[in-house]
Amino acid sequence: MNSYAHLNVEKRGHTAVVTIDNPPANTWNRDSLSALKQLVADLNADRDIYALVITGQGEKFFSAGADLNMFADGDKKVATEMTMLFGEAFEALSAFRGVSIAAVNGYAMGGGLECALACDIRIAEEQAQMALPEAGVGLLPCAGGTQNLPWLVGEGWAKRMILCGERVNAATAERIGLVEQVVAKGEALDAALKLAEGVAKQSPSSVGVCKQLVQAARLQPPAWNLIKEREAFIKLFDTHDQGEGTRAFLEKRAPNWKNA
Repeated sequence: MNSYAHLNVEKRGHTAVVTIDNPPANTWNRDSLSALKQLVADLNADRDIYALVITGQGEKFFSAGADLNMFADGDKKVATEMTMLFGEAFEALSAFRGVSIAAVNGYAMGGGLECALACDIRIAEEQAQMALPEAGVGLLPCAGGTQNLPWLVGEGWAKRMILCGERVNAATAERIGLVEQVVAKGEALDAALKLAEGVAKQSPSSVGVCKQLVQAARLQPPAWNLIKEREAFIKLFDTHDQGEGTRAFLEKRAPNWKNA
């Protein structure tokens, strides 16, 4: 597999495990954001990959977001470059054709939390802390935070976190819908991998289309998407996986997916 700046990548079956590795706080920079965008493109091209799990190196940080030293001198050119890099990287992650799972193993702050928000599912360890504190330093969440957070937790909690700078622990995050599961310290990656094993049992062709339809609910009214849902159902009959899945069920055997 190719090398990606500040990202360690390992294939485990049909899952790509991505570890953010930029000590001491796993911050994002130009190189790692560009690398993430390229990595997602490479994984999209690998038909044997059905899921992506992303976590942070070490026990303290998932990711502390951007390195604020980049913005200290007020250079708007740097700001423009970085906001584009953040947006492109996390939008690519959101559009990953398989299932993306964030294993939040520590602090997820600013762009670190926005990375988790770009994933389909979030699993947090009990000691994790999450926040979007950008307004406290004269900035704002520019990598999807203002849009993705209220979709998950509602406008009220999104405003508490973004406008009031409120930090939430794992228990609160689960209660408000920011994460889907809380596990003990050190267990987020294993829990995410277990969930990814479930993904591998589904038709990857079906999963990809279902994900697009679910995400379309953010943008289009139900009446429009219900038509698209029926159209997508019919198009699945052009895939190998549809026939294989039906035959495997009737023959009482495990399906042999081709992602095609």
